[in-house]
Amino acid sequence: MFLTGVFLHGILFLACLLIPWERLPPSLSLTIPILDLVALCFTRNGAFNVMPGLNTLAIFPVIWLSASGMLSRTSLILSFAGPFFIALPPVLARLPYPPASELSSLVLLPMMMFAVGVSIRMAGSNAQLLQERVKRRDYALRQLLAASRQRETLLKTILDTIDVGIVAVDSKGETLLVNNQQRAFLRLATPTEGPPDPAHREQLVFGLDRQTPLPPGKSPVRRATQGETFSDYLVWFGSGAEQRAISTAARGMKNNIDDRFGGAVIVFRDVTDVVEALAAKDELVANVSHEFGSPLTSILGNLDLVLRNAHELPPGPMRFVEIAQRNAGRLRALVEDLLLSSAAVEVVHLRRTDLAGLIENSLVSAQAQANAANVGLVAEVAAPLWADADPLRLGQALDNLVSNAIKYSPGGGLVSVRAARNDSWVRLEVQDTGMGMTADEAARIFTRFFRTDAARQAAIPGVGLGLSITKSIVERHGGSITCFSRPGGGSTFVVALPAGAPPEYATAG
Repeated sequence: MFLTGVFLHGILFLACLLIPWERLPPSLSLTIPILDLVALCFTRNGAFNVMPGLNTLAIFPVIWLSASGMLSRTSLILSFAGPFFIALPPVLARLPYPPASELSSLVLLPMMMFAVGVSIRMAGSNAQLLQERVKRRDYALRQLLAASRQRETLLKTILDTIDVGIVAVDSKGETLLVNNQQRAFLRLATPTEGPPDPAHREQLVFGLDRQTPLPPGKSPVRRATQGETFSDYLVWFGSGAEQRAISTAARGMKNNIDDRFGGAVIVFRDVTDVVEALAAKDELVANVSHEFGSPLTSILGNLDLVLRNAHELPPGPMRFVEIAQRNAGRLRALVEDLLLSSAAVEVVHLRRTDLAGLIENSLVSAQAQANAANVGLVAEVAAPLWADADPLRLGQALDNLVSNAIKYSPGGGLVSVRAARNDSWVRLEVQDTGMGMTADEAARIFTRFFRTDAARQAAIPGVGLGLSITKSIVERHGGSITCFSRPGGGSTFVVALPAGAPPEYATAG
């Protein structure tokens, strides 16, 4: 029996080597562990008296059957039945009084092998379940990766198509993304002469005067990396005839984990045509206004001479001369406003200024106008109130706001001026109780030559340039101005000015 078992083991070994199992159905390979159980039955019972522990070798075909994952019920039955029939012959041979060791082997060996089979089967099922989950997750990740690559390609195509330069940086200032238009801007700003490596050449980036190199700390990317948010920050790229005006803007990004600064996106837009058009327009307005100035001065001078000799004229012609003088005066005021709007804020000289003193001077100057209009003036200003400002230009802006508040409060009312410091900003409010305006009119109130319907119907004098000039002055200081109003409920103009050092463009001139 032992030799027969050994012979069967040899045949099975050769069968494992020689038979092309990969070409056969997978379930057919289970004949090897089944026949191995038969061979173990011969081997164990043929050498029982010499090697009684051979029955434990049944664990190997049991593992094979259980780990195969095929014929689950049959494999479990064989895991119990195979060892049972291996241990049965010695018990039958010693009937009616088999030894206790053989009886225990007959009971324990099949149960142990069955337990091993069940454990392997459960482990295999869990492993198969995990494998399925991994496959599903892998498939989902592959789908997401494909979709992400598709979106990335779409985004890159869009960014490379638009005529706006875009740069994305992380919290450390490292560049994450640059589109084709921005690369063109960078080539424009890179000098052709210098070190072999373009990265070590000093960039041709200048301030508003187109000649002073922009300090590294004031570059748009550096400002954005430091967490600043800005818009319409004008710089000049390149030199000579190829120099271009670039308007920049930046917005920060938050880190999703701790809500800290996680990077920024900076936008670069070529506005050379707009800047040149505005310069040409301002030059035209200045030239035309200047050309109007001399004839108007002569006309007004001669009209004054005529009026000084008013006793020599009859009442009829005298009235016409007065009308001509009044309209000539209005025309000269318009010319002066045009000149002021084109040149008033070209130069801003900043120095440490007490805004409380400026507000007091503005109210003193407006007191006569307020008395004539029966309008009260109230100031709530903490003194001193320091800020970096040009006292001449900012005083001009305050005069415009206070004068407008009085002018558009016909029939009496109250004009309140409040100012206070808030962190690194100074907030100034000019509030009136006058006729007010609609939300649409409030949004357009800073446009040149714009006047509300109510102001025109009330025949309130003005050409609509004062608030436009005021806005330019405030923005040149690095601040902002907004208007809140409702019809019949008065208006409130709010000016925000930096209390400390203003942005670089505020020091022009």
